[in-house]
Amino acid sequence: MGLTLTTEEREMLEGKYGKATQKAMEIITTLGEIYGAERLIPVSSVQIAGVSYDNLGEAGLEYLSEMAEDGRARVLTTLNPAGMDMQEWKKHGISGDFAKNQDRVVEAFERMGVITTCTCTPYLVGNLPHFGEHIAWAESSAVCFANSIIGALTNREGGPSALASALTGKTAEYGFHLEENRMAQVKYDVQAALSDTDDFGLLGQVIGTRTGKTIPYITGIERATTEELKSFCASIATYGGIAIFHMEGITPNKTTIPDKTEVVTEEDLRAARIELDDEGTEIDFISVGCPHASIKEIAEIAKMLDGKKVADGKTVWITTAKPTKDLAIKMGFYD
Repeated sequence: MGLTLTTEEREMLEGKYGKATQKAMEIITTLGEIYGAERLIPVSSVQIAGVSYDNLGEAGLEYLSEMAEDGRARVLTTLNPAGMDMQEWKKHGISGDFAKNQDRVVEAFERMGVITTCTCTPYLVGNLPHFGEHIAWAESSAVCFANSIIGALTNREGGPSALASALTGKTAEYGFHLEENRMAQVKYDVQAALSDTDDFGLLGQVIGTRTGKTIPYITGIERATTEELKSFCASIATYGGIAIFHMEGITPNKTTIPDKTEVVTEEDLRAARIELDDEGTEIDFISVGCPHASIKEIAEIAKMLDGKKVADGKTVWITTAKPTKDLAIKMGFYD
């Protein structure tokens, strides 16, 4: 049938709305044609990845600068983490040259009206779509969270395609924007106790490794916190490339229930922990917050460290969004 455009979409493609919007529409229509979309659909929000100058290089920065000349975001758009702490980069040994170029990247996004949250958990800082809304997100763990936990609809966008959606307010209707592509394909019965975020991360490793890109329907989990689900999404998206899953009694999407069933046991989780751990190795550096830590997680860590001091020669980092850090400071969790 081919891709059909509205009058406004054709005018964008013809350049009536500026060069940046024209380039953006060229990207979206090309993707639509490749994947057999019949139409474009509006999106309510965008999350852009590929923000570090280390990834973009000078060519990527030049592209962003060109798009920023007349390109402006049409919908709520937030930004993934940059290649450094935008305020305290000197403390972390970042070179002045890198910092200058990273600033130029972020400034280009700002000129386009992108909210420079610089976080991989946009749903914790205001970019929180509703159930059933079409969005265009690029960060893999956030895509999995949005599709699965929130019930929004998004493909796993690349940086350029996400930016294109921001500048046009559109995406092509294919992939996970279609309900028939969101149905579960294999069932996993979890016969293991899950007590914290670590356990959910291990479960994501086990299921992700087994399932690949096959959509799982997961049973046996009675409850899960936002932080535990955040950990699970990051893990299953990393080890399996999963953009959506279904968890009985927890996730909101309707799906058919597959006949094929696999079991996840306590032994499977123990094996995953052994594979991931370097047991017995002296620990010099501890990093928490990938994906970015929530205020609840920061509060829990602050309680654990209350009245204690990090040992000499050891370093602890908590990575989080700046709005969350600001809140942590106000709550007395940060000196």
